[in-house]
Parts: sequence; structure tokens; C-alpha cells
Amino acid sequence: MTAAHTITRTDAIVAVLARMLIKWRKPLGLFFMLLTLGLGYSALDTRLDPGFNKLIPLKHKYMAAFLEHSSTFSGANRVLVSVQWKGEGDIYNAEFLPVLRRVNDEVFFTPGVNRASVRSIFTPNVRFIEVTEQGFNGDVVIPAKFETNEAGLNLVRANVAKSGVVGRLVANDLKSALVQADLLEINPETGEKLDYAGVAKKLEAIRAEFANEHIDIQIVGFAKVMGDVMEGLFTVVMFFLVAFVITSLLLWLYSRSFKLTVLAIAVALLPVIWLLGILPLIGYGIDPMSVLVPFLIFSIGVSHAVQMTNAWKQDVLAGETAMEAAEGAFRKLAIPGIMALLANAFGFMVIMLIDIPIVHELGLTACLGVALMIMTNKMFMPIILSHLRLEKMALNQAADTREKHRTWWTISALAEPKPALVTFAVMLVLLGAATYFSRQLQTGDIGSGVPELHADSRYNKDNDKIISNYSIGMDVLSVYAETSNLEEACLNWPVMNAVERFDLRMRGVDGVQSVSTVAGMAKLYAAGNNEANPRWAALQRTEAALRTGGRAANPENGLNSHGCKTIHIAIYLTDHQGPTLKHVVDEVQRFIDEDKTPNVVFRLAGGNAGVAAATNEAVEKAEVQMLASIFASISLLCWVTFRSWRAVVCVIIPLMLVTIMCNALMALLGIGLKVATLPVIALGVGVGVDYGIYIYERMQHDMAEHGYGLRQAFYEAMRQRGTAAVFTAVTMGIGVGTWAFSALKFQADMGVLLAFMFLVNVLGAIFLLPALACWLGVGRENAPART
Repeated sequence: MTAAHTITRTDAIVAVLARMLIKWRKPLGLFFMLLTLGLGYSALDTRLDPGFNKLIPLKHKYMAAFLEHSSTFSGANRVLVSVQWKGEGDIYNAEFLPVLRRVNDEVFFTPGVNRASVRSIFTPNVRFIEVTEQGFNGDVVIPAKFETNEAGLNLVRANVAKSGVVGRLVANDLKSALVQADLLEINPETGEKLDYAGVAKKLEAIRAEFANEHIDIQIVGFAKVMGDVMEGLFTVVMFFLVAFVITSLLLWLYSRSFKLTVLAIAVALLPVIWLLGILPLIGYGIDPMSVLVPFLIFSIGVSHAVQMTNAWKQDVLAGETAMEAAEGAFRKLAIPGIMALLANAFGFMVIMLIDIPIVHELGLTACLGVALMIMTNKMFMPIILSHLRLEKMALNQAADTREKHRTWWTISALAEPKPALVTFAVMLVLLGAATYFSRQLQTGDIGSGVPELHADSRYNKDNDKIISNYSIGMDVLSVYAETSNLEEACLNWPVMNAVERFDLRMRGVDGVQSVSTVAGMAKLYAAGNNEANPRWAALQRTEAALRTGGRAANPENGLNSHGCKTIHIAIYLTDHQGPTLKHVVDEVQRFIDEDKTPNVVFRLAGGNAGVAAATNEAVEKAEVQMLASIFASISLLCWVTFRSWRAVVCVIIPLMLVTIMCNALMALLGIGLKVATLPVIALGVGVGVDYGIYIYERMQHDMAEHGYGLRQAFYEAMRQRGTAAVFTAVTMGIGVGTWAFSALKFQADMGVLLAFMFLVNVLGAIFLLPALACWLGVGRENAPART
């Protein structure tokens, strides 16, 4: 005879809440419907909200220097427009130069452009200097009024050669020329945040207007990336719809009920609608790089909705009324469901440990979405189910049979000692392989160009052309040499010598394409003052001699401030991959540590490469802390739920294994660990918790209430909840797997990773959890007494 099951205080509270929910179902249902209508209307105001400054780890030591000097020197938010001549000869012809001038003017008047930062051979801040028989002579490279006749073109050719801009503003092969510009985060014309979509459209309009059979235009920059991503959002929406249709079809095949299918999908969408409606009310938008978060919320919602509808359907088929079944489903799933959702919320919350505004925004929106799911899934759904009537097709399904479910009974053997050892052996093999490959996971971007777009995208092709044609590119690491106690630091030989030594040191570093410093320009001007003799291209030791190259210290060149209080050193990199950034930054830091020059201090870092390096360090530093926080919080929730350290181990170990396997997959697929991939790891842990908590809670309940042994309890858990869990994992895996064909690479990568996490997490819960429970003695520590 089995000992009577003791009703705990928690069970009693849940029972009271279930009765109250059903008793007040009509007014509560009306409230939820009105809330949905109101937030649905508010969701129409949801906007895309990209921003460069949101990507900056503001508290990182590098960013202190960047923010301090970004208003003086070229920042990281730069646009490069390259106008390429495809005809015969070089750019010095009557067709090309007028087009370049018009492109320069169009970029200059683009909303949000810092007009003082615009540089090309047509801007007045690009000049040349020479020594003639009459003395020093200098002027703008292209006069305000120049004619495109042979004499005028030869004049421009000579001025460009004397200005030292070949490789920077003019291609090394003289077949193209650049227009550079920095963007302001706040549009000075409107006082509002910069409209990146508008900037991208303007840049694309420039390309459309001036590109022809003889002229091609390449455009790169953060604004253009955001524009391409936002244009690709149509693809994102299309694949969302594909996943939505696939999920709906498979739900219908599983439940054989059109009503339950519509209900599960609708309730899974509710937290997304509510979330999108709340964001405008709290002043938030959706960043294009975190646009996948709503689908993550939908995925979790489908998982919980299927469990709820499955529990309700089983009770209805067993003969209960819709109202009784709804109350029973709430009582069965309230505790495991809420705890699983809290674990999801903690998973998203801990990524906010990374001090980057976009991560804080992402974590907040994801946590809010999961919190709303507690209301939609655990309250609104039982209310709707209490009014529902199943169709005849669904009612004709057998509620329960005395025959064993062959598949689940076979798998339940893993809850016995010997089969469990086989599971452990497989687990150790997977753990060893995953650990080996996960050690190859890189922090930051991988590959040239931007990883958000495919390698054959127009943007990445443009980027490759600019890198190959010029000695500069988009990947700029800025170092600031700050001087003190000097009136004119650029006329102080020790300071200039330190800058020159830094220049020469960096040119020999692997991954550096070129270096631009005031010391290098001063040597060029000194040679120019001596008939361009390269032997004179050196820094003199006296202040008077240094004045021969003093024109290099003109602040308009963008290499120093007035009086050289700050000297800007621009290091152009071959790419912005994590290893490249780390290697170059380490070399810079090594020089800084070794240099003891008085009155000058070198500080890292600015430019987009400086921001990327700081971001990578922030992500790398927080990774271990983030994972430790996720598992610690989930462990605490599991212990509070089950009051058993064995339960904690059974739920956590499969999650840890899958997390390591996900890191290994990212390394094999060439996906770096960065801000965009962190939500996948958090989601993977959260979904895995759902499966583990639902299955273990049912096992514990059956062992305590019915006195089942571990195998029988696991079998009952799988029979009641395992089918729904597997179905959810397969359905969502197939749905997001279609993303692999997306035109946006970051969506394709996320689709592969999410499909992997959905499927492997449920396998971990099914195969590894019972084996762990067996060898940990679950069920034996407080086995019921028998008489």
C-alpha cells in the first residue's frame, strides 16, 4: 500500500489561485482583451532605433579617451565613398573630376554629416606645400575655379602628388578617389537622433545618380551597414512568416485541433505584441541588430503554450469538463512553468553584466517579454481554455491506454544503472570533442568586412575594393598622445621622436596596413622643403629646424589639436577580427609601457577598431561571469522549486554540456562570441531549463504521490510531457532552420544556432537527465514506505 501524498503549502496556494482564476475568469479575460487591444495599438508606434553610441562600452578605459577626443578628431562613425574610374587612363580626366566634385557636395549636404570632417581632394582642408624659387608656396589641391583642360588636369595631378594624399584620398593606382565624412549621433539640423535609414538611402541615391559604365561607386560605413540590415528586414519578416506557418501546420498535425493550434500560436504571440506595445511607452525602440529578440520570445511562448494545451487536452479526453481541465492544467503547470520562465528571465538578465548600452536594452526587453509571458500563458490561456470545446476529430483520440507507449518505455530504461552508463559514455565523448573545439571560439568578428552580411554582399565587396585600392580602410585604431607643460609640442624633438618611434614600431606589426602621424607628415614636408630629397625626410633636433615641417601640425589635417596638446595617431588595420585587434592593441600597450618620454602620455583607443577592441574585452571579461551567474541563478531556482540538490544537478549538467557544444558549433561555423550571439546562449540555457524543469517536476510528483519507481516516474513524465517537449523542439527547430537561407548572414547564423539549441537541449533533458537521476539516487533518498 502506498503512503498518502501530503499536500504542501505551495500546492494549497496554487489550488486556491487556480480556483480564483476560474472564478474571476470573465472579468480577467475582458481585462486581458482590452490590454491586448491597447498595447496592440501602441505597438504601431514601435520604431527601429539603431545607434552607433549604443555599441560602445562606455565605462571601458579605452572609451574614456575616445569620448574625450572624438569631438576633436575623426570618430569611429565614419563613411567612406570611393569613386572609381573604370575607363582608360587614371582619374585625371574631364569626365571623372566633375563627378567626384558633385559626389563630394552630395556627401557634404547629407543630413547628419559633420561637415567639418568631410575630406576629399576637393575640400579646402586638403592642401599641398612646396618650396619654389620665390619661397614657400601652398594652396588647396584643386582650385575653386579650375578647368578640365589639359593644363588644369596636369595642375591637379601635380598638386595631388605634392599633397601626400595618395593612398589615403586617392587610390594607389590613381584609378579612384575617396570622400570621407564623420556622422554625428544627433542631427544638428533637427536636434533629433540621426536617422540611419535616411543616411543610407541618401548614400545609395548618390550611387544611383553618378554610377555609370565608366564610373563605379563603393560605399562603406556603419550607416550603410545599418541601411543594408534594415533593407534586409523584409527578409527577416518573410522568414518569420515561414517559421510561423510551419509551426502552425505542425501544431495542427500534433493536436488535430484547429482551435488548440490557433490558441497556442495566438497566446505565444501575445507577449510579443504586449512587448512591442510597451516599448514606445517607455521610450525604447528595437535596434536592427536585436530584431530577433521578439522571435526568441515567441519561441519560448510556443514551448509553454504547447505544454498547457497538452495538459488541458489530456484531462478533457479523460472526461473532465473544459473548466475543470483548465483549472487542473493551471495547478499542474503553474510552479514548473513560472520557475522555467523566471530562469529564462535570469538568463537574459545576466547578459546585462556587459557594460554596453545595446546589451542593457536587449536584456531589458527580453526580460520584460518573458515576464509578460507569465500573464499570457499562465493566466490568460487557462481562462480561454475554460471556454473552449474540442472538435470531434480531437475528441476521437484516446485519452489514455493501459498499453505502454513503446518509444517512451524503451527510453525510460536510461533511468536504470547499466543503460545510464552508456549515456555517460556518450556524454563524455561529446564533452571531450565539444571542449576541444570550443577552445577555438574567438571573441569578436571573424573574417573581413562585416559579419552581419554575406561575403558576396555589395557592402563587403565594396569594402574589399577599398582595402585593396587604398592604404587605409574602415578599420582604424586611434591612439592619442597627450602632451603637457609644452606650448608647441610638435616643435619639441623628444615628443616628435616618441611619436615617430611609435609610428615605425606599429608599421612592423602584423595586421597593420598603414600609420598616419604628424611626425610622418613633418618628415614629408621637410623633404619637400629640400627639393623632395628623401635624405631630408627626417626629424631635426632643434625647434627651428622642426619648423621646416611645421605645416604638418596644422589642426585642419586632423592629426593634432592646437598647440599639439593632443596628437592623433591613426593606425589603419587590415581587418577587425578579434585576434588582429588583440595583437595590435597588445603591441600598442607594450610600447606605452616601455616609453618613458617626458611630457607625453599615449592613450588607447579610438576609431571603430578601438570601439571593437573595447567591446571584445568587455564581452570576454564578462563571459565567465555571465555563464556563472546564469547557472547560479538557475541552480537557486531549481533548489527553491524542488528542495533537492540532486534535482539541481540533473537539470544543470545537461545545460552545461549543451552550452559547451554550442560554443564548439560557433567555432566550427566561424561565428565569433560577441554582442549579437549572446542572446542565443542565454536562450539555449533558458529553453533547456524549460524541458528539464517540466520533466523533473512530473517525475518528482509521480514518485511522491503514486510511489512510482524512477523508471516508471520518468516514463509517466515523458508520456505526459515528453511528447509535447519533443514536438516543440522539432517544430521550432524546423521553423528557425529556414533562416539558414536568409540574405542576412547574422540571421542565417542565428537560425542554425537556434535550431541546434532547440533540438540538442531536449535530447539532453531526455537522455542525460534520467541517467543522472539514477546514479544520484533520486527517489531513493525519501522513498515512500510500503506496507
